[in-house]
Amino acid sequence: MKLHSKLILWLLAILSVAAALDAQAKPKKMRALIVSGQNNHNWQVSHRVLRLILDQSGLFDVDIALTPEAGGDMSGFKPDFARYDVVVLDYNGDRWPAETDEAFLRYVGKGGGVVIYHAADNAFADWPEFNRIIALGGWEGRNEKSGPYYYLINDIPVLDNGAGAGGSHGMQREYPMHCRKADHPITKGLPDNWMHARDEMYDRMRGPANVRDLLYSGRADEKTGGSGREEPLVFTVDYGKARIFHIMLGHCGPTIEDNPAMQCAGFQTLLLRGAEWAATGKVKQPVPSDFPTDKSISLRRGYAAPARQRPTK
Repeated sequence: MKLHSKLILWLLAILSVAAALDAQAKPKKMRALIVSGQNNHNWQVSHRVLRLILDQSGLFDVDIALTPEAGGDMSGFKPDFARYDVVVLDYNGDRWPAETDEAFLRYVGKGGGVVIYHAADNAFADWPEFNRIIALGGWEGRNEKSGPYYYLINDIPVLDNGAGAGGSHGMQREYPMHCRKADHPITKGLPDNWMHARDEMYDRMRGPANVRDLLYSGRADEKTGGSGREEPLVFTVDYGKARIFHIMLGHCGPTIEDNPAMQCAGFQTLLLRGAEWAATGKVKQPVPSDFPTDKSISLRRGYAAPARQRPTK
């Protein structure tokens, strides 16, 4: 009987050690919160796609916080931002309750990670601190009082205090992306130039312009209604201890299946790498084998990265 008990104890000990080793072998997932529920874009699809991309990477545990419909009672919208490593904003609608504003600012002020996705930079034009968090925004009455335009001339950033509305875009199209900081953790190993799938290209964006690292820009073609300037499209924001990743790409299509800008492998790669950097300050993801080239786009219609990876340069 004693021998039997000892065997059971030994087996339990072995199983406990094996479980501990297995837990160590599996990296801890980052906790992500997607905030959505109102937008002048198709948030009903975009927040589901954002979740698909993050979930299927295997890197994130994802929750979603949806606000009431526009004009609804916002008093109960109180996400616990502090529980998360990264907050992904897919929101452009009614102002949050003051308590939620304060909780978000505390989270960011303590070094929280934030991803500003596409039209989230249209939100809260009258909230000065939020505009510092996004650095550049558009629409919703933004003008020269909001801050300067930010664009590039001969590869040099320009702050233009000229009068005019903030925010516009030309026709949706495929366009080349130009890397501006190849040694940043988010861009390291990615091509210097690659083709993005059909999407809007935001231009004439303005605001406090506290851009920390400009990662990618694109030429807003005048022939398709653009500004004719080299515009910032992907960057990080200089805001205290916070890690803020701002990606203007990813205009949502009508359905999950018809959604080329978000199905672009380049967009998905940047979203995942930017979210990891915002959450941890590092990027451990390899370059995927299906990343677009300077000649052709690449779509992930199912929003899952390939198992095979491309060697880093």
